[in-house]
Amino acid sequence: MATYKIDPAHSDVMFKVKHLMISTVTGIFKTFDATLEVDENDLTKATASFEADIDSVDTKSADRDAHLKSDDFFNAEKFPKMTFKSTSIEKVSNEEYTLKGDLTIRDVTKPVSLKVDFNGDVVDPWGMERKGFEINGKINRKDFGLKWSAVTEAGGVVVADEVRLVLNVEMIKQA
Repeated sequence: MATYKIDPAHSDVMFKVKHLMISTVTGIFKTFDATLEVDENDLTKATASFEADIDSVDTKSADRDAHLKSDDFFNAEKFPKMTFKSTSIEKVSNEEYTLKGDLTIRDVTKPVSLKVDFNGDVVDPWGMERKGFEINGKINRKDFGLKWSAVTEAGGVVVADEVRLVLNVEMIKQA
């Protein structure tokens, strides 16, 4: 088995959620870590773990970020990290996999299923082996205790329950 660590300079951890049901707000986590233990010949035998620092959330609005860090949403003070640990990886095609695992937000752990596109491997100009992935999924924020809700005067929802997860990941093989 080989160990790979995420390259934060070439990776993005994003989420997208509908605002007022007419636009989509994108947020990122600026501080995160991930490890991939992989059999180079069979990605289905790999295990993956991930964590993001809740305090690093950034939606381009300091007020909104502060609200997300509050007990209405993540409660960053009490639950400073969001984590994921894989339970299985299934091959769909040569480039597509289904990654299943346990996602923990706040004090709630739920199984999730994510679509993984394997973009291949390469040796960079400095001799480092890298693997690239695009990972997508959907969760219901209320399932994880992110319960804040509001309704507009017209009866519309301010923040949708469905959150899309979008990760662009570059992993570097460790010596």
